[in-house]
Amino acid sequence: MSRIGRMPVPVPGGVTVDIDGTSVSVKGPRGELSRKFPEGLSFAIEDGNVIARRSGEDARQKALHGLSRALLANMVEGVTKGYQKTLEITGVGYKAEPRPYGLLFSLGYSHTIEFKAPKGIKLTAPQPTQVLVEGADKEIVGQVAAEIRSLRKPEPYKGKGIKYAGEKIRRKAGKAGGK
Repeated sequence: MSRIGRMPVPVPGGVTVDIDGTSVSVKGPRGELSRKFPEGLSFAIEDGNVIARRSGEDARQKALHGLSRALLANMVEGVTKGYQKTLEITGVGYKAEPRPYGLLFSLGYSHTIEFKAPKGIKLTAPQPTQVLVEGADKEIVGQVAAEIRSLRKPEPYKGKGIKYAGEKIRRKAGKAGGK
């Protein structure tokens, strides 16, 4: 049996979990998330914990057991604490400006780039060279952060571009000198 799949998911106070067949919805102080899980997996609430169970022993069921439990745990954590990714902008004149719809980026191109925040995501720029992506859904927060990073990936010579906070950029030496 899956080590991760058999662990119960604790449900903190203020969070409600509704199970309807293979779909589960979680409500908490940071919002509401719902997900439809594959057939053959079931969830039950016992003693303030959610338990993930599988109906069979075939390889697909075993593979999805731990995944489903981890996704449910991420949903519970997302509606209680939320998720956050920090991006850093490096380069002369590269910056992000907050707008009502999202962010406006100046990234060394001949034009500025408007990035609209999807539903449930909060984009902020505490400094012109720093971007915070916050939300309840871990998957969407990571996807939005990856899309922002792809606007100008860090280049290996000077390190200019958008990178995750703490990400190490592998640098290249560049051209050798004249003589």
